[in-house]
Amino acid sequence: MGEATVANQLVASFAYQVYLYVTLLLATLLLTFLTKHMKKRLLVTISLLLMALTTAVNVVVAQSTSPALLSVGAAKVDITPALNELKKPYFGINDNIYSRAVVVNNGTTTVALVSVDIGGINDEMADRILAKITATSGIPTRNILITATHTHSVPFGISGDAFESKIASAVKLAKDKLQPARVGYGEGVSYINVNRNIIDPDTRRWWEGPNYDGPSDKTVAVVTFESLGGKPIAIYYNYAMHGVISGMFDQVSGDVPGATSRYLENNFDDETIALWSTGACGDQNPIYYQQTYDLREIRVKEYAKRGIDISNKMPPGGEGLDRKDPKVIKLMEQQKQMLLSMGQLLGEEVLHTMRGIKRKVSNPIVQTDQRIINCPGRKRLDEGRAGYAGTYADADSIPLRLGLIRLGDIALTAVNGEVFNPISTRLKKESPFANTLMTTLTNGYARSGYIPHDAAFGTYTFEVVSSRLKPGFAENAIVNGLLDMMYASLQVKP
Repeated sequence: MGEATVANQLVASFAYQVYLYVTLLLATLLLTFLTKHMKKRLLVTISLLLMALTTAVNVVVAQSTSPALLSVGAAKVDITPALNELKKPYFGINDNIYSRAVVVNNGTTTVALVSVDIGGINDEMADRILAKITATSGIPTRNILITATHTHSVPFGISGDAFESKIASAVKLAKDKLQPARVGYGEGVSYINVNRNIIDPDTRRWWEGPNYDGPSDKTVAVVTFESLGGKPIAIYYNYAMHGVISGMFDQVSGDVPGATSRYLENNFDDETIALWSTGACGDQNPIYYQQTYDLREIRVKEYAKRGIDISNKMPPGGEGLDRKDPKVIKLMEQQKQMLLSMGQLLGEEVLHTMRGIKRKVSNPIVQTDQRIINCPGRKRLDEGRAGYAGTYADADSIPLRLGLIRLGDIALTAVNGEVFNPISTRLKKESPFANTLMTTLTNGYARSGYIPHDAAFGTYTFEVVSSRLKPGFAENAIVNGLLDMMYASLQVKP
């Protein structure tokens, strides 16, 4: 059902209101006539009936003049590159990747949420895709959030007009499927993520590994869109975890985000679209990740045989691994099983959360906002992955993009970078909306690198050491910027 149908519904509703008022007017004229000619008892009876009719008319009119019913449509488009388009080190396809979209219209405002199986979408690419979406769907760019799932198993830098057009086309397809709907919100928990910054017990340096005591939000935020008959149209779920399980395959994969969405969609016979929303995962890994650490050790030794030390550099991918080595084969097979297992575990928690959502509304306020904040930057003067302070010089300020889509009492906030978990946790605590989530890597990929919270600076993890942001600014700028946007939305009358 398109916007023309929504407009037709509004016209029909107005015509029906006019009909009711005319009927009431005629009834009033009839009562005036009867007052002069009927007996008192019969007159009282007729008066009571007319009072009841008046009440009914007022109820119907009140209902018909409330915010228009919600309409929702969803779609997905396969964006998997052809084998002959892949560049080294990629040599195959483990599983297909998609652009998924849900479009929401409340009669006055139309918004689009998009999830793309890709590592990141830089600011320039995001602008091109946003422009394509607006050109083909008519949805303003400020009403669109495009999120990268941050899978590490899609070639970074993949782009091009045809590829970007495929991503954008999901929105037009979703808009063409608009139908009356309700929206609901719920939260679950999943323990498949873990803080990934620890002190190495041997070197006593900060390094990457499971830190069970580190900050790690386990919340699975779920926004459901269903038909008035209760059939799920789309699921927009938010979780904070890097998609890195399949990162050494050198094969295209949607990683855990893709596996989870496929599991959910299969559960509903592929008649529902499930969109992964990347939470604040800058410091979050899958909890079971040992195979990757083991494969890294194998790579370090292989490079060392060539006289190359990568122990404190760690190039991405699996280059340097002998894929005929039985140990490498076993570790990668375990990773493939882990990929499916984590997708199922997270998918089941999303389904469990959906079953517990009791309140679903069909006439939410829909508001949007987008802003840019600037944070002081720095330039690194030395090299190395982690474990020491690093040296820096002042550099140009770095713009960060913030976004907000409000659906009634649900606040979907957005940042275009890899945000550390405590920043999102703080935002949710201070938010005026009980139902708040943060989706990151959205509408761009800031040149800041990682966005640590203030307390993280000084720990010398690889994320902190590589960040182009000066300490002490970004956390407050992001939280306060998004809070300003949320409070402003509460002041705007629908």
